[in-house]
Amino acid sequence: MTAEARPASPPLTERQEARRRRILHASARLAGRGGFEAVQMREVAEDAGVALGTLYRYFPSKIHLLVATMQDQLQHLHATLHQRPPAGQAPAQRVADTLMRAFRALQREPHLADAMVRALTFADRSVSPEVDTVSRITTAIILDAMELEDPTPEQLSAVRVIEHTWHSALITWLSGRASIAQVKIDIETVCRLIDVTRPEGAS
Repeated sequence: MTAEARPASPPLTERQEARRRRILHASARLAGRGGFEAVQMREVAEDAGVALGTLYRYFPSKIHLLVATMQDQLQHLHATLHQRPPAGQAPAQRVADTLMRAFRALQREPHLADAMVRALTFADRSVSPEVDTVSRITTAIILDAMELEDPTPEQLSAVRVIEHTWHSALITWLSGRASIAQVKIDIETVCRLIDVTRPEGAS
């Protein structure tokens, strides 16, 4: 069955959601210790206290699991940003500050960051719904920082370019090909697209 044809899963019960969260926490712990290779499905199941078959019912592969782990990390960041939103006056400044906060959170756990980014890179069409969710959360984080509820097509296009640049900057940093200072410059530069795409007369 293709990703497009895959039926929507029924809502999880409270017990199932708690089990799913244990699995995601176990995935993050193992990735944080040893990166992508350290996340072995059998070890995740043991760490989470679930049967291996149960783990595969929630996450069909290691890639599904790690992309879902990134989704969970971004949701946590989004909640934190709601509590402590960026303080800059200009939208571009707020978005750049938000993305650098996200980058620094990943920087604190480079093995986990590397595992999640590698999973996104390896994801095929079967993981499309999970990858799309990661993208939607990232878009929501950027739009919240812009304080924008009804973006124009041009603004959404700018947000996509900003997302791509942030992801690329993360990859180059993880591979040792870019310093944190260079990442900051790249993020601040691409965020200027927000000013370019702002409708005339907008405050």
